[in-house]
Amino acid sequence: MLAQVSTQRREQALKYKHLQGQFCCLKSWLMLQELSGERMSGEWQYNEHGKPYIPDGPYFSISHCKEGIAVAIDDQPIGIDIEGIRHADEELIARVMNEEERVEMDDRMFTRLWTQKEAIVKAEGVGIQSFEQLQDVRCQNSAFRCQTYEQEKYIYSIAHK
Repeated sequence: MLAQVSTQRREQALKYKHLQGQFCCLKSWLMLQELSGERMSGEWQYNEHGKPYIPDGPYFSISHCKEGIAVAIDDQPIGIDIEGIRHADEELIARVMNEEERVEMDDRMFTRLWTQKEAIVKAEGVGIQSFEQLQDVRCQNSAFRCQTYEQEKYIYSIAHK
């Protein structure tokens, strides 16, 4: 796959310590290129918050974790996040979830809310600046609609206009 991507993407993939992370980084880019056809040619640039984009290209979002890869492309701002269902300790829950969300929190609910929050901040182009910032990120208060799906041991959310 290294030969199929730009030097920029190759360098980014090789920053991952583990082979699985390198694979997901490369494969997600190849998936994005396949979905977009010719519209994704060119080198990535980054906005002031580190969100990648391609000038004159469509909006896109990429996410990967362990063995899961999610790619979204649209003509409007879009964000996607995929996570394996995982246990979150009480400290992390307190940092990223507001009081209302902490009620009856379990691993599946935490992962659903986490992916929604991350998809929204990706669609907004700001990314996660701090965990505490996520307390205020909610689908109900966003300009973006959230759709959340569960597939096997993964949950993914898409935020779009």
